[in-house]
Amino acid sequence: GSGMAGLGRAALAAALVLFYYGFSIGMTFYNKWLMKVRGRRGGCGGQAGGALLTGSRCRFPQSFHFPLFMTLLHLLVIFGLAALARALARCCTGRPRAELSWGDYLRRAAPAALSTSLDIGLSNWSFLYITVSLYTMTKSSAVIFILLFSLLFKLEEVRVALVLVVLLIAGGLFMFTYKSTQFNTRGFMLVLCASFLGGIRWTLTQILMQKAELGLQNPIDTMFHLQPLMFLGLFPLFAVFEGLPLSVSEKVFRFHEAGMLLSLIGKLFLGGILAFGLGFSEFLLVSRTSSLTLSIAGIFKEICILLLATHVLGDRLSLLNWLGFAVCLSGISLHVILKVINSKGEKALKLHKESTSTPDLELLLRHTECGEEEEEDVGTAQQQ
Repeated sequence: GSGMAGLGRAALAAALVLFYYGFSIGMTFYNKWLMKVRGRRGGCGGQAGGALLTGSRCRFPQSFHFPLFMTLLHLLVIFGLAALARALARCCTGRPRAELSWGDYLRRAAPAALSTSLDIGLSNWSFLYITVSLYTMTKSSAVIFILLFSLLFKLEEVRVALVLVVLLIAGGLFMFTYKSTQFNTRGFMLVLCASFLGGIRWTLTQILMQKAELGLQNPIDTMFHLQPLMFLGLFPLFAVFEGLPLSVSEKVFRFHEAGMLLSLIGKLFLGGILAFGLGFSEFLLVSRTSSLTLSIAGIFKEICILLLATHVLGDRLSLLNWLGFAVCLSGISLHVILKVINSKGEKALKLHKESTSTPDLELLLRHTECGEEEEEDVGTAQQQ
């Protein structure tokens, strides 16, 4: 009985991770395709972002260099799709959906929304300056930040093994990308800030989704409530850095061909659909496991992206890079082993924790899950 239940939970977690991988990897390659950060071989791929700088001779006529504008459009698409999904669910079930009061909305949802929008916005922005390798290496530091904030908010328990897992993964990923990195300070600082905000983002999202009285256990409801605040949070940054260049660019407001404009809108809308799927799968993964699990799954996903990039783009990896890959995999394996060991003593720990004021997040979420009657199969927040 308990063995089968544990197996079922593991299978569900694996399915959720694969669902997340599909959208996340798709989103990363979509960004590369739309912004054309790297040149084709023999072109101008030597300098990351070189093709994107004004005045550079090496430009791609089909590339799009406004990541913040792209992110804002994605947020609008996600909001529209979430609203549509809520309306369909209401029609099918006849039950009203969760709606926050203005007080709860501004006090509880705003911090999560602001950190999420800045994490996504800065991550997308960094693609203009840095390679996939440097982006991946720097983004791996998000695990450290997530662990730090999880401990700060008492969402994770301090365990030596957990710290070892994080060190193995982050260290391995650093080694994996070390030699293939072309350093750019501006891009590096953007991703580092995004990683720090990512730590706050997922910790606050967990707190938001675990509060039963808010009724935001369902990812669709969470995304519906967060998008407008995310849009407002990112808009000032867009207005300052991209407003004027976008308005005079032939790509958008000074367009000459309606066909090209429609094609661009179609491409951006496709990204919005991918971002919706990504946001949905991320929230689903967090609500069923924890933000640390999401970030560990995310790191393995980044390794998959790099392996695909080496195959597709012909990047070469040194022995040190492959050694880093092995170290990283050992960290992920250790995490899985710890999960199995911890799940054995889960029932006793659960009874003990229910009487305390700071329950372990994963147990609390499983407890909440038992009381949930429904969950839509509709399938935010973009990448890393």
